[in-house]
Amino acid sequence: MSQTVKDSQPAAGVALIDRISDVFGAVVSWLTLLMVITTFAIVTLRYFFDMGFIWMQESTTWMHAFVFMLGAAYTLRAGDHVRVDVFYKQMSVRRQAWVDILGTALFLLPLCGYVFFESLFYVEQSWAVGESSREGSGLGALYLLKTVIPLTALMLALQGVSEIVRAARRMRQG
Repeated sequence: MSQTVKDSQPAAGVALIDRISDVFGAVVSWLTLLMVITTFAIVTLRYFFDMGFIWMQESTTWMHAFVFMLGAAYTLRAGDHVRVDVFYKQMSVRRQAWVDILGTALFLLPLCGYVFFESLFYVEQSWAVGESSREGSGLGALYLLKTVIPLTALMLALQGVSEIVRAARRMRQG
């Protein structure tokens, strides 16, 4: 794991945000195993027994969405997000902290705000009509899946704030 996760004695708010990201990361990580098992079952049922279930196929899409969206904050916390390391690795700890602070404040947080606010109407409309699968035997309650969009933006923004606090601490130490 990266230096980000190894920081000791974070502030209470930062520790809470990190703990939430860790819990969501641990829970959704198990969905990857469940996706593999479900996909194996879908293929086995289709090719060996000539059977298929729409709800089962849709469940893999739901699980993939949960892993991607609810795992984003944990990925940021763990420092496993996409980063262009060509210059970053060569920088001092202080400069790395500046890059982390500015990148988070100028790019991540505005993006999270945009996604959060733009998705609210979309999610509200889905709840209003009780949106579900287009397929009769598909998964219902599609509005629950769509609710994860603003939740993802919120969790990612909170983790971004945590990363800013952590980077500021690194700047003072290095």
